[in-house]
Amino acid sequence: MAARRPPLEPDLLLRAYAGGIFPMAESAEAPELYWVEPNKRGVLPLDGFHLPHRLARTVRSDRFAVTVDTDFDAVIAGCAAPAPGREGTWINAEIRRVYGELYRRGRVHTVEVRRDDRLVGGLYGVRLGGAFFGESMFSRETDASKVALVHLVARLRVGGFVLLDTQFLTEHLARFGAIEIPRAVYRRRLDAALPIDAAFHRLGAPGEIVAGACVVAALADDEGRRPA
Repeated sequence: MAARRPPLEPDLLLRAYAGGIFPMAESAEAPELYWVEPNKRGVLPLDGFHLPHRLARTVRSDRFAVTVDTDFDAVIAGCAAPAPGREGTWINAEIRRVYGELYRRGRVHTVEVRRDDRLVGGLYGVRLGGAFFGESMFSRETDASKVALVHLVARLRVGGFVLLDTQFLTEHLARFGAIEIPRAVYRRRLDAALPIDAAFHRLGAPGEIVAGACVVAALADDEGRRPA
């Protein structure tokens, strides 16, 4: 019988991200992880984020209460849960363990979207320098994950981040301006982002509810116009 690979250490995971590599599992039940480095990398340019008018109205309405870094376990559980069109998941017990450790170190961040004190959407990802690596998101109510993404992008822009890595390009992310870039181009952007001292909590501290109007204003272009 082959020896089982030792548990993934948080420091090794951070070094992997700094090298452009990230882990996944075959399924929630799979005990092992494998490393991924796509030939084409999905990124969402922070200066080219497209915020549709209808979604901007939803964000401004504060129908959802949005916070960060208050409940990692609930967010990753939501991301791992089956959903329409996604019956399986790549988030296994090892992923939950090692990202949970990085959350406690302040290297993983969450965005929580609540309505009537009930968690209805959110996302989580890894922070290194001026780069944020989006891992997964979920939604239990219309627009909940979209609102989480809008809040994330505004927070990254205010905090001085220059790279939002989405790993892969999906039709959903493309609607917001996400693109694919070759691996070599991605590596150059990553290398430029890592030395930057960006701040994730500049738009609001953990647990603080940030008004939607402030979020939309943070996404205005240099001439002060609202996003289209």
